[in-house]
Amino acid sequence: MGGFAVVGLQWGDEGKGKITDYFAEKADCVVRYQGGNNAGHTIVAGGKEYKFHLMPSGVVQGKKVVIGNGVVVDPTVLIDEIEELRSNGMEPDLMVSDRAHVIMPYHRMLDGAEESLLGNKKVGTTKRGIGPCYSDKVARHGIRMGDLLEREALAEKMERIMPIQDKILGIYDMKVDPEGIMEEYLSYGERLRKYVDDTIYYLNSIIDEKAVLFEGAQGFLLDIDYGTYPYVTSSNPVAGGICTGAGISPKKIEKIVGVSKAYTTRVGMGPMPTEEKGEVGDYLAKRGHEFGTTTGRKRRCGWLDMVALKYACMVNGVDSIAITKLDVLDGLEEVKVCVAYEYEGKTLDRFPSSIKILEKCKPVYETLDGWDGSKGVRDYTALPPNARKYVEYISEKLGVEVEIISTGPAREDTIVAGS
Repeated sequence: MGGFAVVGLQWGDEGKGKITDYFAEKADCVVRYQGGNNAGHTIVAGGKEYKFHLMPSGVVQGKKVVIGNGVVVDPTVLIDEIEELRSNGMEPDLMVSDRAHVIMPYHRMLDGAEESLLGNKKVGTTKRGIGPCYSDKVARHGIRMGDLLEREALAEKMERIMPIQDKILGIYDMKVDPEGIMEEYLSYGERLRKYVDDTIYYLNSIIDEKAVLFEGAQGFLLDIDYGTYPYVTSSNPVAGGICTGAGISPKKIEKIVGVSKAYTTRVGMGPMPTEEKGEVGDYLAKRGHEFGTTTGRKRRCGWLDMVALKYACMVNGVDSIAITKLDVLDGLEEVKVCVAYEYEGKTLDRFPSSIKILEKCKPVYETLDGWDGSKGVRDYTALPPNARKYVEYISEKLGVEVEIISTGPAREDTIVAGS
């Protein structure tokens, strides 16, 4: 069997949840390998909408789901999602890595405080404590899920960590109650004890015999190494993050599917060359219901950015792509695609690493004829001719097969190549 992956190719919010849920039907196990509850995905199944921030997508299909060591876990959020599933008659078959780091109350406090100091230079964090938790992980000051299962281990760690945290919190005139935190988080550990285990050995024991699906959070252009730094997330959504975030050899990943909207969106701060601030942007936002699952923030919208998409396909090594929200473009007389950037009189066909350059890049567009009537279409030949031309244009420009086309939020509103 082996592993296959679904990764976002833009600034997140590409519709990975639906695509992962679609592929999960053929998977035995679905694994989340990075990020925290700063990400969110929406799944529509059986006429009901589910919103998750930590729980892997396949859970609504009764699949084995794993939260890998590369994820940072807020226990309160995870417990809430478990309870929501139970209230809908589902008991999750869940395993959480004992190596996954825990978001503590002081992480959330620091996240908000640091953003406030940045003023108009703020990154646009969700203030969920993700960045400070990853910072502590790298600084070797972190607390892991396994620590919540043993009072002595947690007490020893907090005794070493809290003097450092007290000094940092003191800069912002903030304090916490270490004893209260310890008792609270030990109680979370008890509630989650049945789920916490060594996921690395488990995944490696099944991956040769079973179909294991890996899903990332956020998108490639928010990757801490490859994205629009510093306006990025604190982890590696790139496909290579599977290896470090789940403990799997790259030799075990047999297929990588990249997900892109038929247009481009971004939430929060940072450059977005194809952003449309006028009528077109408003049209896309309204038709696409472009509001964040986690924050409710309105997403910035614009035309498809092929420069960024080529870069994402290259680094992730995608085998095929899934195009989502094609139906949102219904009703437009023309559709534009950015094929290059113009910067100080020069044409760029590479995605710049410099944020200062990217901020000054102007999109160079090619224009295609628009269409109407793609919403809910489930057969490729039934798509409007210009919609088919648009899909084929994207595939040709990228040199990558389009495997999936989503024409609506429901699981059934999906076209599979060749169907």
